Amino acid sequence: MSTTRLILNGQSAQVPQVRQVVHAARHAGANLGVQVTRESGHAARLAVQACHEGLDRVIAGGGDGTVNEVVNGLMQVPRRARPALGILPLGSANDLASSLGMPLAPGKALSAALGYSAHAVDVVRLNERYFLNMTTGGFGAEVTSSTPKSLKRLLGGGAYSVIGGLKAWQHRRYPADIRWKEGHRRADLFILALGNGIQSGGGQPLTPGARLDDGLLDVLMIRDVASLLDMVAMRREWQQRPVDGDFVEAFQTRWLSYEGQQALPLTLDGEPLHEQRFTVEVEPLALELAAPSDCPLLGSAGQAGAEP
Repeated sequence: MSTTRLILNGQSAQVPQVRQVVHAARHAGANLGVQVTRESGHAARLAVQACHEGLDRVIAGGGDGTVNEVVNGLMQVPRRARPALGILPLGSANDLASSLGMPLAPGKALSAALGYSAHAVDVVRLNERYFLNMTTGGFGAEVTSSTPKSLKRLLGGGAYSVIGGLKAWQHRRYPADIRWKEGHRRADLFILALGNGIQSGGGQPLTPGARLDDGLLDVLMIRDVASLLDMVAMRREWQQRPVDGDFVEAFQTRWLSYEGQQALPLTLDGEPLHEQRFTVEVEPLALELAAPSDCPLLGSAGQAGAEP
């Protein structure tokens, strides 16, 4: 009876190297079952099935979107029934795996997903959807959703920079009322980043102070700019990350609500959607995640753990 299940994105399942590393892991003694996704939403259903079967660990094999689907499946069942989550990063960005300090080569990555100790981490709920790494809104989400998959495969994370440069002067402003436990702001947004992890969009460190196990959401709000001089000033503030600048505001909170005058384009760990109103709330230590014991995103970094 398999105690670990690899939920593998259907496109990744066609890659010969992926099949080879799965065979190698089994040959080395891993008790590893594999299920391949067929359509959008299938990974979430397979994750729920794995919970009901009482498996010890589920590995999401694919890009950030596959990881997001698996997380949303795991969060549908009570915490005590959720297996630990491992990640086999096979996408174009792999933002979460990269920031966790995990190996990206498929063979080493699968060994890590099987062998790393599991650490309790926060999961964030946005309305009825969950994310583990980050949600971006506004310009960043426009770039992510408009970057063709073929270009992502060709350029990796650099594809986002290419599309971002093309769209920089065609962005829309998003007037909104934003509330959180410690404050309230009415603003015309350029970018909104809600970070449980630190990076998005193929390596952009939007919330570098975030931790996966601190019970807090790291928020970056960048207000709209009206001129080239404003853009220069905004970029300077972005690098300095003031608590409350002319264009950039950064803070931590446990929850946040958003009400806009129009639908805001969002990406939840790479998955696109549009919401005009939403509430975001941290669910502390809701999931066990296989990660290096010295992972920089864990406040308990340095704990002993068996690693490959």
